[in-house]
Parts: sequence; C-alpha cells; structure tokens
Amino acid sequence: MRCETVQDLFFLKQFFDQATCDHVVAAMKSAQSSAATVYGRDTAGSINESVRRTRRVQPSREIVELVTTRLWACKAEVESYFGRSLNECEDPQFLHYRVGDFFVAHQDGNTGLLRLDTERRLVSTVIFLSRESELPGSNTHCGGSLVITDLRAPSDRAKVRVSADPGTLVAFRSETTHEVTPVTHGERFSIASWYR
Repeated sequence: MRCETVQDLFFLKQFFDQATCDHVVAAMKSAQSSAATVYGRDTAGSINESVRRTRRVQPSREIVELVTTRLWACKAEVESYFGRSLNECEDPQFLHYRVGDFFVAHQDGNTGLLRLDTERRLVSTVIFLSRESELPGSNTHCGGSLVITDLRAPSDRAKVRVSADPGTLVAFRSETTHEVTPVTHGERFSIASWYR
C-alpha cells in the first residue's frame, strides 16, 4: 500500500498480528526504561528533552530477537520498494511515549551533514503497537502522530499524518523529515529501527 500524498512510504500491514502486539506491549510495560537520547555531533547521544521526550524500553532478548527476525524477513520487500541494497539492520528501539512526550522534526541519517555512524542509515522503520484515536479510549492514545514533511509539496500539503493500525510497519528513506507530535492522552507504544 502506498501513501498517495507523500512519496516513498512503504506500508506492511500485519507485520505483527494483534496478539503479538499485545505480547510486546505487555513486555514493554514491565521492562526497565530510560530517557531516549538524541544524536547531534556527539556519537554517544545525549538526553535533550526539548528535542525528544520519550522512554526507551529494554525488553527481554527474546522480544528483541522476535522483532529483528521479522525485520530481516521483510528486508527483500523493503529493498525492492526503495531500490536499495540493504546490508544491516540496527537493533530496534522500543519506545514508550506518555502524555506530553514527543520528538521534534528530524531526519535519521543519509543526509551528508554529519560524520556519525547513524549517517549510514538508508531506510527508517516504525512499527505501530498501539492505536491512535481522536477520542480518548481504552488502549488508545491521542496525539503521538507520526508526521512526514514532504519538502516538495506546497506548504498547505507539506505535512502528512501517517495513521496505521497496530501491527503495521511503515518504512521511509532515512533522510525524510518526520516527527512525533505530543501525546495528549494515553500511551503510545512503537518500535523504531533502521536498515543500512
């Protein structure tokens, strides 16, 4: 499925079924977490809550391997869609956004601006684990939208909110500008990773 208004978005529905999403979210809720870092000129990353405020969760090795195995299983489809040979997949980041959490507009790599290891990222992925809703409800979150900015589009259509069901993977070129809007209700659970 291709998004009609923004080029280069790849959707893979049912990357995980609902039972697997529920299993991963339960594991995330019971695991240790810490403030997520941002990368600039510091290769180790730093905490800057004016840029990114979310929790990075450290689930069990079993959960990490489950996600990594699925990412490798769909690599050929991603390569075919983007017309790129992909050789590596970074360890996934398990992210828990609470009310007020966000990530400002940024690119993940492949921009030529920095000389960091993250610059080698070619394709970014987000796996949605929870449902976004316009109205508060159980097991949903309001806000926390993944927003893609298409710099080629007229200003009134430059920002597109990507909405997907839990279990859907969306992939885009790592130089694509994107953000996560502030969560206004509930909790947003997602997984980010990158192909190189």
